[in-house]
Amino acid sequence: MDPIADDPRLDPRLKAVLAFLPTPSPGDVADRDALLAAMATPEAVATREQTTALLEVLDDGSVPTTGLDISRLAVATPEGHDINLAVIRPEGDGPWPCVYYIHGGGMAFMSCFDAVYRVWGRRIAHHGVAVVMVDFRNCVVASSVPEVAPYPAGLDDCVAGLRWVHAHAADLAVDPDRIVVAGESGGGNLTLAAGMRLLRDGDLGLIRGLYALCPYIAGEWPQDRFPSSVENNGIFLDLHHNQGRVGYGIEAFAAGDPLAWPSFATEADVTGLVPTVISVNECDPLRDEGIAFYRLLLAAGVPARCRQVMGTVHGAELISIAVPDVAEETAASIAQFCRTV
Repeated sequence: MDPIADDPRLDPRLKAVLAFLPTPSPGDVADRDALLAAMATPEAVATREQTTALLEVLDDGSVPTTGLDISRLAVATPEGHDINLAVIRPEGDGPWPCVYYIHGGGMAFMSCFDAVYRVWGRRIAHHGVAVVMVDFRNCVVASSVPEVAPYPAGLDDCVAGLRWVHAHAADLAVDPDRIVVAGESGGGNLTLAAGMRLLRDGDLGLIRGLYALCPYIAGEWPQDRFPSSVENNGIFLDLHHNQGRVGYGIEAFAAGDPLAWPSFATEADVTGLVPTVISVNECDPLRDEGIAFYRLLLAAGVPARCRQVMGTVHGAELISIAVPDVAEETAASIAQFCRTV
């Protein structure tokens, strides 16, 4: 049985695209050094370059740059690390409500300047909000920031970038009282972790909400408590290996650190969080860990909502060339949350 072609749940438009995107089946690695070495081989580098080139087709002009002010900023964190920000906002004076967006890639890969995120940022901004996307230190393959480092480097950068945006809101034409943090997959992890970090630090007033799409938060798969980690594995993602937790930091996983892997969070870790939306994809191996986090929020008294996008795979909204209506609906949902939370 073909897990994609024969699945009656999947949107046929996604089936057609996924036929050209085979699902890798990574194996376990001995340690972080072995993973970094494997990702640095000529074959691995060539595969990433080919994938990046293939995904350039997503920036096909269907989500225009017209009507938007787009810029790039380099910012130094208080610890002396460089981060890069993509700033996308409607033309005009503002100040605009702001979506501070954290890109996916398992905290390990990708950049907010990749085609998929250029398009996604414009799509959200066209709904009347500013979008500031952060390029943090990935843990395996460099983003536009050359250094790679394990947890907590990426989270530190995301929080530092958020603090910078809040402090420089006037310069960015951003409303400092209407900033929400959002992100998908690994960016969903970092979104929830950033919220919990700000809560611990007493700085939750910097933001008004969290919007995590298909959050990648368990660190180990399969798990019996997350049935989707079995039933949906192999549909776009194969998670039955240890590379994610080894790359991000096996010590943090072994310690059950909820800021590294938010599925470890308890009610005490999330009590007092800002309003939060969790969005999951029906045919995603990660679906049930996102739903479980939503239920944890409810149990802790946090204002929370969960939406499930039927017929879709992990992060399908960002494959907007295939399902533009689905992408548009989710982008509108994020922008509406930002404007009204």
